[in-house]
Amino acid sequence: MSDQGGPGHGPGEGHGEGHGRGEGHAQDQGSPADRIQLRGLRAFVAHGVLPEEHGRPQPFEVDLDLEMDLRPAGRSDALADTVDYGAVTAAVAAVLDGPHVDLLEHLAERIAAAVLASGAPHTTAVTVSVRKTRPPVPFDLASAGVTIHRRRAA
Repeated sequence: MSDQGGPGHGPGEGHGEGHGRGEGHAQDQGSPADRIQLRGLRAFVAHGVLPEEHGRPQPFEVDLDLEMDLRPAGRSDALADTVDYGAVTAAVAAVLDGPHVDLLEHLAERIAAAVLASGAPHTTAVTVSVRKTRPPVPFDLASAGVTIHRRRAA
């Protein structure tokens, strides 16, 4: 295979036209694609529109993608240069255990705000997915959920 850029080569491959991460240089600019993934935070809590959901806990699951420049932590190996997963998950758990909300959309907004306000100062944006893993519908539905993406205010 030729190392010259041309047909059959993707962006950043070969010589001359490659920029950013495709060149593999440690000094490249940070990527907005850098993210920490926290998956499957589970809680048994009472949220939902239906009257029976106000008092009866049901299983919820939350996934988070925290966007940030991971190069400082990659270089330093220091927790101060990244996110403390424990602090973030505690902030999410506090929202889940907090006051009742009717809509998953509202719950996701509260979680996003809590994550961005928590001890995650390096986080520039967060993607939050919230699911009811046993939604109260008369059909065989594995889950019902929402996903939102929010950026830290400038």
